[in-house]
Amino acid sequence: MGYLTVRWSRFHAAVLLIVGIFTLGLVPLALASSEGGGVTVVPDWSVSIQIVNFLFLIFVLNLLLFRPIRKILQERREKFKGMESAIDNTGRSIEDKNADFDRAIRDARAKGLKEKEALVKQAQADQRRQIQSITSTPPAELEAIRRKVRDDAEKAREALLPQIGVFAKEITQKILGRAV
Repeated sequence: MGYLTVRWSRFHAAVLLIVGIFTLGLVPLALASSEGGGVTVVPDWSVSIQIVNFLFLIFVLNLLLFRPIRKILQERREKFKGMESAIDNTGRSIEDKNADFDRAIRDARAKGLKEKEALVKQAQADQRRQIQSITSTPPAELEAIRRKVRDDAEKAREALLPQIGVFAKEITQKILGRAV
């Protein structure tokens, strides 16, 4: 605010200097023109009233118009700077959260792959044991086991058939991560 005050006081001094020079310049012209014809402008007391009026208007306009407008513009600049810093902070926060999210996804994938490999190895070992036990059992016993497995599969299918909608809904909610 100090800079603006100094600048405006210099402005006022410059205006006063110009008005003074203009007034002093008109006096000799008015005196010279009275000798020979033409338009005569005589600086009388009305010129001083006009100068005072001009200076008064500068002061009043500065007080009522220019300063409030400059204050509003300064507040607007500060508000925009605050908004820009908030936007920058939010952008950085979003980038950090995205990086954390990507890291969590990579970790979850790695963990899932490890669990999948362990389950595949376990299933392969179970399959080998079952194949070994099947090859060691006689064919009649094998047919009875096949029939029993078929019957068990049919019973399980019949028992689970009414619950297909419930299972589908639960799986959909788990995949999407929200209620459907």
